[in-house]
Amino acid sequence: QVQFVESGGGLVQPGGSLRLSCTASGSIFSIWNMGWYRQAPGKQRELVASITSRGNTNYADSVKGRFTISRDGAKNTVYLQMSSLKPEDTAVYLCGNGIKTGQGTQVTVSS
Repeated sequence: QVQFVESGGGLVQPGGSLRLSCTASGSIFSIWNMGWYRQAPGKQRELVASITSRGNTNYADSVKGRFTISRDGAKNTVYLQMSSLKPEDTAVYLCGNGIKTGQGTQVTVSS
């Protein structure tokens, strides 16, 4: 059964950067389209970035130009590089293949 494990979250000041990682189990990782989602308290889950099996990317308007999604097939890992972080980026960040997500990692942007 496929599993996703996110890491790299933490507390960062406004304007700072973080890199999140998501490692997937399973030998068919390379064919999945993958996404990073976020869930803030009282808000709906939002897809912030996605990457196809061929490496094509897409971003929510709220993070475009600040976040970069990438993948490493050899490591079964998807990354989310986040820069120029804002307090409104505070949320639990989860990764998944559109069917299942991991447990998530907390990102808090605060001074």
